[in-house]
Amino acid sequence: MTGALTFLVVDDDADVLKAAMATLRREGVSVEGAASPEGLEARAAAFDAVLLDMNFAIGARSGAEGLDTLARLQAADPALSVVLMTTFGGVALAVEALKRGAVDFVLKPWRNEALETAMRNAAQMTAERRAGAALNLDDLERRTIQRALAVNDGNISHAAKALGLTRPALYRRMERHGL
Repeated sequence: MTGALTFLVVDDDADVLKAAMATLRREGVSVEGAASPEGLEARAAAFDAVLLDMNFAIGARSGAEGLDTLARLQAADPALSVVLMTTFGGVALAVEALKRGAVDFVLKPWRNEALETAMRNAAQMTAERRAGAALNLDDLERRTIQRALAVNDGNISHAAKALGLTRPALYRRMERHGL
């Protein structure tokens, strides 16, 4: 990763929000805070990773709000890595969070080093995902055709079969890519 990182911390408890932001605010890291998950989707692409509380309603312990927000953030920016956190959590909730796309799960109170590591790893994953998403589909197709031709020693029939294409379809694609 190059450049400064930007993290978002979302928690309705002002003390937790302040503590998490202070923990993550290090040299080269910018940290923003939000007390509510409302409207975050519009700003998702501005962050390298998000630390998201799972419960926002008084007395809530199910994690449903956090999982719903996770889904909305993923829809807005599929490459964005989200680390979920909660006080009320167990193995089942952590597994559910990971199944739904969270990259890590942190229990409150956290160890500062563990929180920093989780967020830096999440930011690294976001960077890798965004770099992969930037690949052009035409470039991928061109490289795939080149690889199939190389593996099959230039044999068009075998390359077409390996790609699941007819020979005429492969010829058209080769022409389009200048191969």
